[in-house]
Amino acid sequence: MKSSILLVMLALLVGLRVGKAQPPPDYLVYHQRMIQAEELLAQHHYRAALAGFEQVLNAYDYVFLRDCQVTTQLALYVGDKHKAYHWLRRGVLGGWKLSDIRKHRFLKPLRTGPAWNAVQRDYATLRSSYEHTLQQPLRAEVLAMARRDQQLAFRNLLQLSKRAKERFLTQQFVPHSERRVTRIAQILQVYGYPGEKLIGNRTSMQRILSHHNSISTTYAQRDTLYPHLQPDLLQAVRRGELAPADYAVIEDWYVVIKSDGQQVSYGYLNPLTTKEVALSDARRQRIGLRSVALRNQLVEVQKETGMDLVLDGVFWVKGKLPIVAHR
Repeated sequence: MKSSILLVMLALLVGLRVGKAQPPPDYLVYHQRMIQAEELLAQHHYRAALAGFEQVLNAYDYVFLRDCQVTTQLALYVGDKHKAYHWLRRGVLGGWKLSDIRKHRFLKPLRTGPAWNAVQRDYATLRSSYEHTLQQPLRAEVLAMARRDQQLAFRNLLQLSKRAKERFLTQQFVPHSERRVTRIAQILQVYGYPGEKLIGNRTSMQRILSHHNSISTTYAQRDTLYPHLQPDLLQAVRRGELAPADYAVIEDWYVVIKSDGQQVSYGYLNPLTTKEVALSDARRQRIGLRSVALRNQLVEVQKETGMDLVLDGVFWVKGKLPIVAHR
């Protein structure tokens, strides 16, 4: 009898262990593994780099669109069209628009033949599946917030005098921005970071927070709202909701403006000095972003191969991140 009870208890314990929920994936690991694949790419080990990208993409349910886009191009570059179409389809399931694929110069060899016809035929279904993964009410709210934010930013640019700009910032933009950031704090707690994963849009929230961080040096030095958000944003990076490159832009605005241009963090708004590169690399490692040297090596790979590697900060710096002796 006792042995029977013991067997039942053991079975229950095993069942509990089997049924125990797995912890959510840590996307810092995801990004670190992607960086390892990029290092192979920088060394021109294209097939090994492709294998590295694929290993990561196959290991995660949610993957970043940029990584599907790079993997598609890399597969095409090494002559494996079958894999290229596979990752192109995975990219469509992650939000890659057919209009953008049609305009992508490097992908021209894929835009012909039965496999391409099948992509076009299946696109509506793939796109619908993608849109069903998004939180549409939250998406609508964030896009509306971004439009209003952009309108006020444009009105600020139209102020003709320094005094008029200061009055507009104090009376209109600052109260508006503070309400926005307060709402963003609530969104982070309830939903998570509204970026590519949750709403299919990387730029809107990045722009809102960057505008807030760029109000003025005086404001940034006394601001408490953005510093309060920073731990939540870093956690969003770990959950895969916020791309490291997007966090880096937001943070670069804060560091540069708060220091009145005397400090930089990622080298997008102001060039890094030779002494600042190590600090920037440490910050990059903390969020799973490639080093300055690797980013600049990948710029060379783009030139040599014609691929678009969708590198961080390209809106601000098109080529290599500049490094200067002193500021």
